[in-house]
Amino acid sequence: MSILFRYVSREIVSASILAVLALTGMFSFFDFIREISENHAEAYTPLAATLFVLLNVPGRLNELIPVAVLVGGLFAWNRLALSSEFSVMRTGGLSAPRLAAWMIGVGLLIGGFALLIGEYVMPPAERAAQQLKLRATSGVVAKEFQTGVWAKDGTTFINIREMRPDASLVDVRLYVFDDRFHLRSVRRAESAEWRNGNWMLRKVTETRLGEGHTETLQLADQAWVSAVTPDLLAVLMVSPQRMSMATLHSYIQHLTQNHQDAQRYIIAFWNKVTYPLAAPVMLLLALAFAYHPPRVGGAGGRLLLGILLGLGFHLANRLSAQFAQLQDWPAPLSAAAPILAFGLAAGIAIWWMERR
Repeated sequence: MSILFRYVSREIVSASILAVLALTGMFSFFDFIREISENHAEAYTPLAATLFVLLNVPGRLNELIPVAVLVGGLFAWNRLALSSEFSVMRTGGLSAPRLAAWMIGVGLLIGGFALLIGEYVMPPAERAAQQLKLRATSGVVAKEFQTGVWAKDGTTFINIREMRPDASLVDVRLYVFDDRFHLRSVRRAESAEWRNGNWMLRKVTETRLGEGHTETLQLADQAWVSAVTPDLLAVLMVSPQRMSMATLHSYIQHLTQNHQDAQRYIIAFWNKVTYPLAAPVMLLLALAFAYHPPRVGGAGGRLLLGILLGLGFHLANRLSAQFAQLQDWPAPLSAAAPILAFGLAAGIAIWWMERR
């Protein structure tokens, strides 16, 4: 590893760290303002909103790393160009392919770091944030264990073994207690569907506990009125984009075995597989701007263009995923398409600038 490579890498990484901190802080502030303005529950205090936003920081950080890498790369290369260091590098025989290889190497290291955050930090932090908000805004206490989701609604304890993407529930158990917390009845439904503002329990079995005896009844389908709604349960589930790859793979297998649509989760899985390649592509784009003479444009304009390109890449990823889901495109192709397109554009730009 050459001294020059370490020097260039240090400049790019330090500038990228400053960029990601600035962008994460800005977007987190916007998130805080939105949380304060949209939620009016008394228990959802500014402190609770602050904790919610802080727990979402790993997710924001993970989303913004490609944009921050592009901005940091533009800033670093602009500084090297203004000080004529980039010109000295090229005069000294540093070729474009070697520079591109350096950018790919540094980008892969940053992409690997982003992958680790997305795998081990973001999912538990996202789940903790949703549970914090759920408890503060609805008053319902809920948590997910290996035995399913458990929630408390008044004097009723609810156990849901499986929540499906269509908001239906499988194997629902209701443990009803009296005011002295004595268990009075246990209802078990094979499934539940949300209809007209209430749950409709299917194939219900109820066990009633009396003084010294129990009674088991087979009941017809019946309505269940509860503060536990599909929207409330949805916040307990981490969105596919913020699940770990291991969780996505396991859930995809589960849906496939049960003959359910897993396309949304397959797309999210492949987006995570290709995500580490985003940082190298962004650094290649930044390198293309280094060939542009500094006197032609200021640093401010380049940074603005970098932010726009980064946001364009983020938007292209989102649109590609949506089109893949609507048109049933192959998930690997939809995940790789934005990276290939921006990478090809960066390669052509570097080749054209080098020929000039």
